[in-house]
Amino acid sequence: MIESRMGVTVRQKGGYHAYIPKPLPPNPTVHFDDELHHLLSEADRALARLDGMTIVLPNADLFVAMYVKKEALLSSQIEGTQASLQGILQFEADMVPTDDINDIKEVINYIQAMDAGLARTSSNLFSLEILQDIHRILLKGTRGGKKDLGKIRTVQNWIGPQGSTLWSATFIPPPPEKVPELLEELEAFIIADDRMPPLIKIGLVHAQFETIHPFIDGNGRMGRLFITFWLCRKGILARPLLYLSIFLKAHREEYYSLLQEIRFEGDWESWLKFFLRGIIEVSNEALANAREIIALKEKLLDTLVRNNVGGLSAVRLIDLLFAKPVVTVADIGSALGISHQPAYDLVNQFEKLGIIREITGKKRYKKYLFVDYVLIIERGTGI
Repeated sequence: MIESRMGVTVRQKGGYHAYIPKPLPPNPTVHFDDELHHLLSEADRALARLDGMTIVLPNADLFVAMYVKKEALLSSQIEGTQASLQGILQFEADMVPTDDINDIKEVINYIQAMDAGLARTSSNLFSLEILQDIHRILLKGTRGGKKDLGKIRTVQNWIGPQGSTLWSATFIPPPPEKVPELLEELEAFIIADDRMPPLIKIGLVHAQFETIHPFIDGNGRMGRLFITFWLCRKGILARPLLYLSIFLKAHREEYYSLLQEIRFEGDWESWLKFFLRGIIEVSNEALANAREIIALKEKLLDTLVRNNVGGLSAVRLIDLLFAKPVVTVADIGSALGISHQPAYDLVNQFEKLGIIREITGKKRYKKYLFVDYVLIIERGTGI
């Protein structure tokens, strides 16, 4: 048996060694040096600025919906999904997507799991029932859907490169008989009425959840979903605007390495600093994107005036495109309450101005993409 600050490695009957984490909080407690204090303060401020930006956004709820798509896409990409944002939009617009439909389904499920988790208002956010419900939604109908969706695992799992075994794995989580007890301990820590800074607490919880690895599949996505659930549940974010997965994807090797250093060296502090840097970086980037979107709307309205594309319908079409970045002439006519010919004329004018681009290549049943908006949102989502 090998013991660290976080847990113990115990030899199992099969001859392999599984890791069993100690309950949170860490003992000795997290050491707050000057750097950790500074990062925590910066992260709190960055999230507050980001949350405040939604007040001045054009249709904040629809903007948030696009960001949820981005987080779903990025979190799924960390696990090897090859979908793209445009593929997701094509699927939602009833087009045949250029991406693998199985990859698309994983991202759509993530969006649905996010919506389901945010809708749960119980203070007992981490209950086993909630975990299982969200896991079912996340994996239903996907390639991982046959791996006991919604069920806490009853077999040993492991983490490692493709083709690895229990004896060559990078990390072996706790044996299955320990998982229910470990989840109960984690739940007790989550709901404890303590004075721990919320961002420190969710950083600890995320790492502990990934170490327990309670499901056969989907643990990474579940752990990242819970970060958003926690921030919104604690009132730190009014809306799910933080797509932390872009940072974790960009620093994937460091992310996995730091989780290992917690387990075997007890280095909670390096992980928490990394986690807070991610929150700061992503919050600032999301804030910059939000400002870019506000500037884009102002630019488009100015373009309409300069090109004498006037009238209320043209302005309303701009609003519609922020809500629905892939549209048809019929969509526009229905949404704006105008007949086919005026809607068709608007589309032609917007296409000539480069605001929208036809994406089907067909002569009939054409669909148009709001190019500049999608380019802002999809930044960083390339495979």
